Amino acid sequence: MTGFAGLPLSGVTVVSAEQAVAAPFATRQLADLGARVIKVERPGGGDFARHYDTSVHGQSSYFVWLNRSKESVTLDLKAPRGREILERLLGRADVFVQNLAPGAAGRLGLDAASLRERYPALIPCTISGYGTSGPWADRKAYDLLVQCQTGLVSLTGTPEETARVGVSIADIAAGMYAYSGILTALYTRATTGVARAVEVSLFEALAEWMGQPAYYTRYGGTQPPRIGTGHPTIASYGAYTTADGGQVLFSIQNEREWGALCDRFLERPDLVDDPRFATGSARVAHRDELDAIVAERFRRSGGAEVMAALDAIGVANAEVDDVQGFLGHPVLVSRDRWRDVRIPGGIVQALRPPADLEGIDPRMEAVPGVGEHTEKILTELGHDAADIEHLRADGVI
Repeated sequence: MTGFAGLPLSGVTVVSAEQAVAAPFATRQLADLGARVIKVERPGGGDFARHYDTSVHGQSSYFVWLNRSKESVTLDLKAPRGREILERLLGRADVFVQNLAPGAAGRLGLDAASLRERYPALIPCTISGYGTSGPWADRKAYDLLVQCQTGLVSLTGTPEETARVGVSIADIAAGMYAYSGILTALYTRATTGVARAVEVSLFEALAEWMGQPAYYTRYGGTQPPRIGTGHPTIASYGAYTTADGGQVLFSIQNEREWGALCDRFLERPDLVDDPRFATGSARVAHRDELDAIVAERFRRSGGAEVMAALDAIGVANAEVDDVQGFLGHPVLVSRDRWRDVRIPGGIVQALRPPADLEGIDPRMEAVPGVGEHTEKILTELGHDAADIEHLRADGVI
């Protein structure tokens, strides 16, 4: 089995019993780099993320985002012949990724320890909710549950109300660590000959991203407050409403910027040495008073004028875009980040992967239909047409 010629992971084959977000995000990034990714789905409905919504030419926005450049094969892993086919795929694979329900991999003999005995050169990657050991190993975990368990939700929102982060941040974090872990394991196998298993949990991935508020809370005695688009430990830093009804966010990072803001934007040079605002800590302690001064200045000018004035004094700023505004962002347009990708039912525009490798164009091929490549893959394994029809009739594929 080969990958996509000319790309860094060409020649690497990944088999993935994956669903939802975390594992598909990890394997899609491997596919972007040229790995052949064979996605094992349930006969019939396939990955349940296919049915989260129908907003993209009848397809799920989640599935379209996460599954380009893959091959889909349907297999009933509980059926003996389905398992036999999977075992033959694993015998030819470099990496196996799974985020099956708690305990399912062990019951199927697809846990890392069992796989090591049968396929010592295979790199198994397990993505779980709370880890494969410990008191929560058998608990189901979804993104928002993990946002709650790590304390992230308690930091997000306004003083009056908590809020979830608007993207699947725990899944994305886990997918990123699985991806980097697999790359590390491939490098280790290439340099030492040893295939090491990779394990990532959604909870521990997001726990890492909670590092700063964890230190702040443990050693400062209180957790950072929820302040909407403001920053809990820096002032001024936040979004303010302009005269034309939009919002512009800006950030003061040092005393030079604070002086320039007071003198040339707020036109209040007296504030530089005002004891309420003379230091970063003082500005945070008197945030409400400072916010009132800044908000009054913003109300006197439109958004474009505010941004131009802040640019002129070297203070970072940005208008608060909605998603539609993001889609047409001049950075994405001018840097040619959009590519056409075929999906069942149409063509969509997808963003290039964010890490550019000099001289390398990422692989951005079609999003597969359920089981679209089943016959092709079974034929590669030596099954003839009659046998494939028997497997389909028996519900194995």
